[in-house]
Amino acid sequence: MHSPTPLARPRRARSALLASAAALAGLLFSSLTGGVSHAADHESCRPDGLYTTPGVDVPYCSVYDAEGREKMGADHQRRVIGYFTGWRTGENGQPAYLASDIPWDKITHINYAFAHVDSANKLSVGADGPDNAATGMTWPDVAGAEMDPEYAYKGHFNLLGKFKKQHPDVKTLISVGGWAETGGYFDASGDRVDSGGFYTMAANADGSVNQAGIDTFADSAVDFIKTYGFDGVDIDYEYPTTMKDAGNPLDWQVAGGRRAGLVKGYAALMKTLREKLDRAGAADGRHYMLTVAAPSSGYLLRGMETFQVQKYLDYVNIMSYDLHGAWNEYVGPNASLFDDGKDGELAAAGVYTTSQYGGIGYLNTDWAYHYFRGSMPAGRINIGLPYYTRGFKNVQGGTDGLWGKAPSSSCPAGSGLTKCGDGAVGIDNLWHDLDTEGNESPAGSNPMWHAKNLEAGVVGDYVTQYGFPADTRLTGDYVRKYDSTLVAPWLWNAEKKVFLSTEDEQSVSAKADYVVDRGIGGTMVWELAGDYGWNAAKGQYEIGSTLTTAMYEKFKNASPYGAERATIAMPSEAVDIDVEFGQFPLGDSNYPISPKLKITNNTSATLPGGTEFRFDYATSAPDNAKDQSGWGTTVIRSDHTGDNVGGLKGDYHRVSLKLPGWQSLAPGASVELDFVYYLPTSTPSNWTVSFDGKTYGLAGDLARGTTVVEPGSGTDPSPEPSPDPTPDPSPTPDPTPGECTAPAWDASTAYVGDTTVSHDGHTWKSKWWTRGEEPGTTGEWGVWQDLGAC
Repeated sequence: MHSPTPLARPRRARSALLASAAALAGLLFSSLTGGVSHAADHESCRPDGLYTTPGVDVPYCSVYDAEGREKMGADHQRRVIGYFTGWRTGENGQPAYLASDIPWDKITHINYAFAHVDSANKLSVGADGPDNAATGMTWPDVAGAEMDPEYAYKGHFNLLGKFKKQHPDVKTLISVGGWAETGGYFDASGDRVDSGGFYTMAANADGSVNQAGIDTFADSAVDFIKTYGFDGVDIDYEYPTTMKDAGNPLDWQVAGGRRAGLVKGYAALMKTLREKLDRAGAADGRHYMLTVAAPSSGYLLRGMETFQVQKYLDYVNIMSYDLHGAWNEYVGPNASLFDDGKDGELAAAGVYTTSQYGGIGYLNTDWAYHYFRGSMPAGRINIGLPYYTRGFKNVQGGTDGLWGKAPSSSCPAGSGLTKCGDGAVGIDNLWHDLDTEGNESPAGSNPMWHAKNLEAGVVGDYVTQYGFPADTRLTGDYVRKYDSTLVAPWLWNAEKKVFLSTEDEQSVSAKADYVVDRGIGGTMVWELAGDYGWNAAKGQYEIGSTLTTAMYEKFKNASPYGAERATIAMPSEAVDIDVEFGQFPLGDSNYPISPKLKITNNTSATLPGGTEFRFDYATSAPDNAKDQSGWGTTVIRSDHTGDNVGGLKGDYHRVSLKLPGWQSLAPGASVELDFVYYLPTSTPSNWTVSFDGKTYGLAGDLARGTTVVEPGSGTDPSPEPSPDPTPDPSPTPDPTPGECTAPAWDASTAYVGDTTVSHDGHTWKSKWWTRGEEPGTTGEWGVWQDLGAC
């Protein structure tokens, strides 16, 4: 499961090692553009910002149209991606959820959960055999679950192939990892094998990249999807972050020593997968997709640098749920859309009162969306919705429990926690995990159909399948509450002091409107088996498709999603100047977030002093980014200021910085500056560089419709336009020579760091406290930095 609950999900080992099955017939298809074979034609279909493997003619037009938008069928303008889990087979007497239960006409993609990384670093679903849910199991007594004899394998994979024939616009992806199987996997007996999984496959013990392991895995992934007819690979690596004790506590021992290499290994893994999938796709005449499930937590994302992998992904699915739960005492919504300025966890951490944060609350879907919007078009982002609850008991304070507290005196075995929340149990925890001692893990986890029965005061006949007596009675009333600012419903049982965070038609409809209004690519749900429908004959809610249908109805007539990353007109010509944020401090040391920005001139021209760079960064961070190297970094436009109660109002802050007047950048040379910001953002984008009277884009932005040129060799690129009625305010120009505007240096004055003075016709900035040290005499590494003539 995606959740950060610090427990492994106990379940049968599901599925089979890659069998020697024949390649899936009939599912390889040629380009829908009539057999396009020229790179220029394929490039016209490439999504904005998507990396192309050098030298490979990737057949993008098999999946994307001429605007770079995914083709999903006439009535699917936005994605509805459903995770389909392999362990709800009905074997344990609990309700089954098979491929025949999926609302195929309402969705666009299915992610099969989960495959894992085996001990040989290969993608696997376990040893083949009749008990393997993915490739061997059958359901002879279930109508609609008859096997398709065309395939050499059975199980869920057979049924997925069977129904794809009937719904050819629906794509299937194999999801690898998840909460329980990121750092290990379950063997045939159901026991966990602590193999290291993603952590050891992608990173060595010394923090270096394990390229050999990555290559093995990527090759096996290509073989796997071709064998079983999948359209791509979805990586659910939880989590490649440098934050201490992140992810499943069962993985901490192996992950902890590799923290310094996890982000590098993740980037190398995604680049390798992208390139191997591109090469396979070119050979097969189709584009194979690569996606990830990405965290939404500002804490986890702070340790993922600038999420440098987005350029390798067709799209990102944000796990914008599990924002509050029993891993701590703060009672709040599982998946609120917006912040309300009252989040108890954030308030306790001083987020609303620490000025550098700008009052921005970062435990909500809107914040997470804007984090990724900083580096991707809206259409390559999908927001996550939970079809399950999170909840607490013994809640103290708050409004009907909301923003109250529920401290616990003990934590589940194996959780790695010494302090946690008092999670709901029993009838309020139907979909519970077990801790490492086999006891119920308190979490308030329920499918939404069970939550709807609690709300209705109904004890469903299925409760006996979960170990409850047939004569079970509910205590107290589960009253539905709703906060329109948060866009969050919940159930409140005042008698039991139980709080269960839910989703229903009202919240899902509001989130679907949010997706449509902002041009977002669509939604992802965990998991399809949690959706509900009303059984009038039995008078109870059961597994259904109510919420999925509601999204489909909202999306089917929506406008096309946003396919362009930039919100201003960008130059049509780009130059090969590389920009990279790196050398991030690890983990908790990375605050304020303080990487080095490295600029490398790969052109044949020398960049003169005064060359101006501009870029956008996401409004997930406040508009107070700066440098500490004298480059005069200035935020010249902000699409959002102030707190984010009710949502961030725009996507970008636009930044300008200049090469100091005294410094040029020769061909092949690099320069670094110290950068600082205060909340996580993904990779800054929409770069321009201006010198010699011309403005160019940067090749590394991978923008659609851009031609890479040598400076001065092409047509004159246009100056950077502005989306506003008036031009962007320019940074303060260099003063006219002889007109020094900074105060004159005085030998008797004490100067603190970042103080600007003038002396001998130059402007100088102090790097630290100083007195009596004359500017121009302290050398390159001394206290005074020369900012150039004035």
